[in-house]
Amino acid sequence: IIGAPAKKAPKPRQSADHSMAFIVSRILVKAIKEGKVPSSMDDAWKELMLSPYDYGKEALYDAETRAMMQKITFSHGGPEFDAKYPDGIPTQIDITLKGGETLSSGMVMYPSGHARNTTADLDNILLHKNKMLGDVVFADEATRDTFVNRLVNMETASPEEVAKLYDFDWSAMKEHACIDG
Repeated sequence: IIGAPAKKAPKPRQSADHSMAFIVSRILVKAIKEGKVPSSMDDAWKELMLSPYDYGKEALYDAETRAMMQKITFSHGGPEFDAKYPDGIPTQIDITLKGGETLSSGMVMYPSGHARNTTADLDNILLHKNKMLGDVVFADEATRDTFVNRLVNMETASPEEVAKLYDFDWSAMKEHACIDG
C-alpha cells in the first residue's frame, strides 16, 4: 500500500501520510536544507520529524519533494525479510549517491517507535512531537507546556483528570491560516 505507484503523486494529506515515497522524500529534502547530518537516530527523529505543515498543500506540491519521490524505487526484501515479519518490521533503505556510492541502513527489525525497539528514547521523542504539535495550536509556550504535561502524565491521572484532559482555554489557541490551503 505505502509503496504503490499512486503513492508517488499523493494529492490529499491523507494519502501523503501513507506514502513511503512522500515521507522519505520530505525528510530527505528537510535534511538537505538543514545541511547537516543529525548526531544520533533520536536527534534525526526530532530534527527531521514531519509536522502538519509537511502535509499541507504547499508541501504536498513542493517541487523538490516531488522530484525526490520520482527517484525512489521499492523492492521486496525477499524470504529473509518475510521470515522476520510480523515479529518485527524488517526494512532497509539504500540511497545511491550521484557518484554511484550506496549508503545502506542494513536490515532494521525494530524501528524507533516499535514496541520491541530498545535503543530509541521514545519518551523524549514523543515529548518533542507533542510540543511540536502544541506549537501549531497554542499561542504561547507556557500554555503549550501545561497541556503537554497533562498528556505526558496521563498514565497516572485519575479518571476525573482524564475526563478533563482536553479542557483548556480555547482563546489561548493560535490563529493561523488553514494548513491545507
